Order: sequence, then structure tokens, then C-alpha cells
Amino acid sequence: MFKCTHLLLFAALSLLSQPLLAQPQVDLVVVKKSLSQLRLMSNGKILHEYHIAMGDMPRGHKLKEGDQRTPEGRYVLDYKKPNSTYYRAIHISYPNDEDIFRARALGINPGGQIMIHGQNPHTALPPEEAQQYNWTNGCIAVTNKEMDEIWKLVEPGTPIEIWP
Repeated sequence: MFKCTHLLLFAALSLLSQPLLAQPQVDLVVVKKSLSQLRLMSNGKILHEYHIAMGDMPRGHKLKEGDQRTPEGRYVLDYKKPNSTYYRAIHISYPNDEDIFRARALGINPGGQIMIHGQNPHTALPPEEAQQYNWTNGCIAVTNKEMDEIWKLVEPGTPIEIWP
């Protein structure tokens, strides 16, 4: 009886230490600019989907600093910034080598500091309403609640594909 009780107690404690609903690992983030959509993917399956806001000029690939465009192509989410001006942020590795080469050939600055981030703290609009407008400088914005979810699920080093 004593051994059986201890085994049951050990089994129960082992179960409690495990996450009840383990989330699959996000292995890719996909942004479709024309749909204002960000998807978290795992093994080719959509885990979560979010409506996004972008820059004032979302069409076309970002060419230079200040053009209000979100870059297009394959990048890496390379670090997290917990104390961002826009709540929390995850940095996108723009510009890549191709972007830098193009900018040098054109004699322009490609810009940088492109992120997935939360809401503008200076807006009076409710989160869902603010998401109906493109208001960033080329970043990808979600609500703070959604940013909390993304923050937990996406690790630095995760690739991101941004499509027209």
C-alpha cells in the first residue's frame, strides 16, 4: 500500500509539472501584405492568424529609409525587444545583403529597425479600430494582446517570409 501511494503521488506530481496544452513550435512566420495578415506556422500548418497594420505605403518592397513600406522577402526574427516604444517588439533582420546591395547601387539608405510590434501608445483608438489603418513606418503591428501571444510562441532565429 505504501509503495502504491508513493507511485501515485509521484505520477500526479510529474503530470502537474508538464504543460497541460503544449503549443507546437513556431517554425515560420508568414506575412501576406495584400491580405494584411500574419500567420504563425508549424510544420506547414497554421497555428494562429492575425490582422496586421503596416506602413502608409504598404505596396512594393521597402527600398529606402522613410518610404513607409514593409520589406518583402525572407528574413529572420533575430531578437526580442521587451521595452519597445510600441509595447513589445521582435526585430526583423532587414536589410539583408540583397537589400544593402540594391540600396548602394541606387545611392540610398535602405533603412532598418523593422519590427513586429504592438500598438501605438499615443492613439486614442481602441485596438481593433487602430488595426484597420496602416500607421507604422514600415513595421508590422498587431494588438498588444496579440503581441503577448506572438511573444510567447516565437523564438529568436525563426524565419519570416513577407509576401506582397
